[in-house]
Amino acid sequence: MSSNSTLNIIKIGGNVIDNDGHLQDFLEKFAAMPGKKILVHGGGKIATRIASEIGIEAKLVEGRRITDEAMLDVVTMVYAGLTNKKIVATLQKYNCDALGLSGADGNVIKAVKRPVKDIDYGFVGDILADSINTLSIKKFLQAGFTPIFSAITHNGNGQLLNTNADTIAASLAIALSKLYETTLIYCFEKNGVLADVNDEHSVIPSIQASEFEQLKSSGVIYEGMIPKLHNAFSAIEKGVKNVYIGNAANLHLYQQSQFGTCLS
Repeated sequence: MSSNSTLNIIKIGGNVIDNDGHLQDFLEKFAAMPGKKILVHGGGKIATRIASEIGIEAKLVEGRRITDEAMLDVVTMVYAGLTNKKIVATLQKYNCDALGLSGADGNVIKAVKRPVKDIDYGFVGDILADSINTLSIKKFLQAGFTPIFSAITHNGNGQLLNTNADTIAASLAIALSKLYETTLIYCFEKNGVLADVNDEHSVIPSIQASEFEQLKSSGVIYEGMIPKLHNAFSAIEKGVKNVYIGNAANLHLYQQSQFGTCLS
């Protein structure tokens, strides 16, 4: 398939976002990737640090951020502002014509405020099916831009929402798989899905959906990796060609089929 009909969607997260040197190295590799591509990023610990500096307490429940009105202002400034524009400026240095976006720009990603159940997450957005404006994104790609999405969406009525970057990446991949042969790549500080969490070299090169339950029940895959893989296999069921999980520092190996763990 030609590069005009293929699309790579890369999500960068984990400790890479918080380390300027590692982020620069990753962005140079991302810029060098041929063909159409999209980058999705969160904001990591930077938002927590800046909130603390201005006297706003960061509240987390089971690792998930509670986004009250004050924290929404902070994450919008950090994710859609500081972090997004630093990434865009760095990519321009590497001759990648990046376009920094939130979900509100071009009305590309609408979400709904998460309903209050056991926990009130505040201004956290959940993306619904068919809420991705694929035609606007296609226009950006056809114009030669590389969209860089922060983890901020909107509800269509003027309200910004903090939305999980993994979910944004998966939702974009699923929606755009109707227009392109789409691959989703999750980049973080680990080399892939590990058979032994204490051995960075124990990467499982490929996992099929039929193997996932067995790896969970045997305890090989647990805790934070479980929802990531659930999202990955859901994306594949809904039209995404492949999902890769691997080390941001090794992104250049993706073109050589030597990158992390491939889910299919």
